[in-house]
Amino acid sequence: MRIRIVGAGAMGRGIAQWAAVAGHTVEVCDVRTEAVTAAVDFVRSMLERAVQKGRMTSGDAAAALERLVPLDDPWARGPEVELVIEAVREDLDTKAEVFGRLEEALPDSTVFATNTSSLSVTGIAATLRDPARLAGLHFFNPVPLMRIVEVVPGAATRPEIPPALTALVESCGHRAVTVADTPGFLVNHAGRGLVTEALALLEESVADPADIDRIARDVLGLRMGPFELMDLTGLDVTAAVIDSIWQGFRHEDRLRPSYLTPNRVTAGLHGRKTGQGWFTYGPEAPAAAPEPPVTGDSGRPVFVAGADGEELRKALTSAGATVESGPEPSGGAVVLVPVWGTTVAAAVASLGLPAMRTFGVDPLPAAGRRRVLAVTPAADPAAARDARAVLARAADGTEPHAVSVVRDTAGSVAQRLLASVVSVAASIAERSLATPADIDLAVTTGLGYPVGPLAWGDRIGAARLLDLQRALHATTGDPRHRPTRWLTERAQLGLPLTDPGTSPADCTGPAGDR
Repeated sequence: MRIRIVGAGAMGRGIAQWAAVAGHTVEVCDVRTEAVTAAVDFVRSMLERAVQKGRMTSGDAAAALERLVPLDDPWARGPEVELVIEAVREDLDTKAEVFGRLEEALPDSTVFATNTSSLSVTGIAATLRDPARLAGLHFFNPVPLMRIVEVVPGAATRPEIPPALTALVESCGHRAVTVADTPGFLVNHAGRGLVTEALALLEESVADPADIDRIARDVLGLRMGPFELMDLTGLDVTAAVIDSIWQGFRHEDRLRPSYLTPNRVTAGLHGRKTGQGWFTYGPEAPAAAPEPPVTGDSGRPVFVAGADGEELRKALTSAGATVESGPEPSGGAVVLVPVWGTTVAAAVASLGLPAMRTFGVDPLPAAGRRRVLAVTPAADPAAARDARAVLARAADGTEPHAVSVVRDTAGSVAQRLLASVVSVAASIAERSLATPADIDLAVTTGLGYPVGPLAWGDRIGAARLLDLQRALHATTGDPRHRPTRWLTERAQLGLPLTDPGTSPADCTGPAGDR
């Protein structure tokens, strides 16, 4: 296939490398001639590096480079061009001008694709004489390494174009997901679940950015915490995406932005690219502060209260802790309560527990690398230090557990992050913006989560997750926590969250269908 890439910046040159390596002839063009030269030089350097690392042969690299065709004129006639991929700046007028001029230069059979990440594909297509020829083809940076592409049909896109683009993407070694033309498409939309909830936790002073990141990594298994991720992406970019998706979905509570970001963006606290974000970067940046040492008495008796305490009770017993077994705690024991969507304060009130020495424990990481201790405003600091020391205990021959201390909140940190990630994904499935399989594929490939959000919910169990979200909603009164219909129905019907379910169309088709 002969493909024309219009726009030779970071995305354009990455797409050009990807397509040329896959065997396609790639025309590279830009209104700036020097950008085309720089793009070809960049691709050459990437191919040379791949050869040096043994990822491809020198012959394959030379052949790929020969398939790159620098163009001085982006609007040159191209009767053999079958596909154009536009990768110019994110501005509707600019993209409209590019496609308008291409429409004059290229045959009617040429398919147009835009790499827009934030603009409406339908809106771009509407500027053409033939809007049916255009679809979205959203790559991620760096293109050769981010092996996921969103195929986005516009409202008028010809039905045969999306499957053809999907086939092209997958023949070139990437995975393709088909996504509705909605704000944020799929990956950026699904990614809001983590960062918006992390910002909400920070707003409420539940924990600082470093501890929230530690919990996200060590309890949920994420490669990067949400604040590390925002610093890597750039808070200016992240905040703009959060705002645009929230506005695009008509102020959906689940996607609500934080009041914390505007001032930080204005102050230039964007992250790695400015040297200062949620954390400090650069050669003179101070080392990250270590976690506070464990200083309490790990031998203090402990009483585990609540219906979900059996797993914690067994884990502490196996670690040699003094775990009381009576119906109520002794006068010297610290009390640990595994909470699921509720607060320690509520447990103190409902179970008649001693407020000064009762603490919450997130049941998610009971056997993991990190445990989380929640303290209420009534907590005795000495008792809290002892409770932390008890939780840090591990079985003989194993490393002590890391223990984060956070402020009491409904569900604690990890539960709220997980509930939000699953909830946003479930709302995408509920609106039929993408299939459950494509949601999970896009998130694991595009965001690097250890498992897709819907499959993650299935690991917890739809019924238990519904209990969590109902408890969060009831405890906080915040509509951001309300359960989705997708989750509620599947919990009631015993279906996995990954099951697309039966639609009315399935029941009206020919016999023998699903």
